[in-house]
Amino acid sequence: MLLTMAALVVLGGGLGAAALTHTAAVSDRLADRIAPARTAVGELDSELVSQRAAVFAYALSGEDRYLATYRQNLEAEPVTMARLRDLLADEPAALRDLEHAEALAGRWHNDVAEPLIRGRQAGTDPAELAAVATRGLDTFEALRAEFSALVARLDQIRDASRADLDRARGLRDLTFVAILAALLLTSVVSSVLVRLTVLRPLERLGESVRQVAGGNFRHRLRPQGPADIARLADDVETMRQRMVDALERGQHDRDALEQQAAELRRSNEDLEQFAYVASHDLQEPLRKVASFCQMLQRRYGDQLDDRARQYIGFAVDGATRMQELINDLLAFSRIGRVYSDLREVDLAEVFEQAAANLSGAVEEAGAEITRDPLPTVQGDPTLLTMLWQNLLGNAVKFRSPERDPRVRVTVADTPDGWSFTVEDNGIGIDPRYAEKIFVIFQRLHPRGSYPGTGIGLAVCKKIVEYHGGTLSLDETYTGGARFRFTLPRPAPPAVPEQPAEPAAESAVPA
Repeated sequence: MLLTMAALVVLGGGLGAAALTHTAAVSDRLADRIAPARTAVGELDSELVSQRAAVFAYALSGEDRYLATYRQNLEAEPVTMARLRDLLADEPAALRDLEHAEALAGRWHNDVAEPLIRGRQAGTDPAELAAVATRGLDTFEALRAEFSALVARLDQIRDASRADLDRARGLRDLTFVAILAALLLTSVVSSVLVRLTVLRPLERLGESVRQVAGGNFRHRLRPQGPADIARLADDVETMRQRMVDALERGQHDRDALEQQAAELRRSNEDLEQFAYVASHDLQEPLRKVASFCQMLQRRYGDQLDDRARQYIGFAVDGATRMQELINDLLAFSRIGRVYSDLREVDLAEVFEQAAANLSGAVEEAGAEITRDPLPTVQGDPTLLTMLWQNLLGNAVKFRSPERDPRVRVTVADTPDGWSFTVEDNGIGIDPRYAEKIFVIFQRLHPRGSYPGTGIGLAVCKKIVEYHGGTLSLDETYTGGARFRFTLPRPAPPAVPEQPAEPAAESAVPA
């Protein structure tokens, strides 16, 4: 269809251009050559008549003004002749008539006009001059007759050109009407063909696609129609098949995920049972070991040597540390499971609670704690108190022996939420251990140097991540240790929709 329409457009354009060109050529020939040539013949005839009158007047009166008029028209004659030759260059018959008239004009100038002028200037008898003028009448009349014939020939050419122009215009109009009719016919045929070969297959394809989109993924699409639509249908069928395969894989993965979720629930129940055992059943034997070791030391201490008493001390210390580890592990496992009272929390209040819990250690170390105004966040107050207590406790515990501890808490409002820093002037942390310090039960110092089980920063990291933030060590700070953590802002309260006001009813008088 496109090739046919393109061929029609090219053919119609060529025919239209040819018709327009022919019409323009005929019109230009008529307007630019024939009509100006006829006008020039009239001008030339007027010039010759003016020359004759001026010559005869000069011969009778001898006044120079008549001679000047003759000379002026004589000079204009070759110019008009040359213009006529250019205009009639494509008209050989008219050009021959012009050449014959030009020869007659030259003979009249030589045989009549010039002898009359010379005779008058020489004082020739007027009777002789009258005889010369009479002899030239036949030549001048023949010249006028030749110009009349030339005018008649130009009139014939003009009439023929006008008829040719009318035929060219008719052919032009007929050509454009034929082009328009061909284009309309082609458009109608194209519309019918598009309807039959394109739109109907597309409608059938659309119905099949709507069935698939409605949930009938088992409905197969059969390629129909032209090659392009068939390829489209085949591509849609391939996409449908991939969707079916993806749904089947998704169902399989969902079943597997549900199975894993069930196993995870069972595992969590087992972990909760383990936590219960760790908090009750495992701690009871540890307390019994520590208690009986202490009783053994009290009752038989005078009978034991130093080595035996040292062994008993080791046993009591090990049982005590094991009990602390179990308690810390139990607290770590409860984050996000037992402590999940999410609400708006004023961090200033929980900060003060954590500082009060550490007041003894703070006073003993002579520490100074300063903070910026703290915002309100969404979280669990118990967990956030544990977070501040661990961070502030570490800052006081790992203080430098050379200076009093100074702890500074700052807050910054960022596009992602609230950013907090806890900065101290203590012994600091080597950047090589920036990740190790957040691993549970990982210690950087011997047990005798600093108390604790090495779980505090792991608890802090888990609390911050449970609240949707991040906790890290600032490795660029060298004046001690600086921890950065982020907390998201509370979600803005939902604005209830205002009920639409009822339209005022217009009162209608009874």
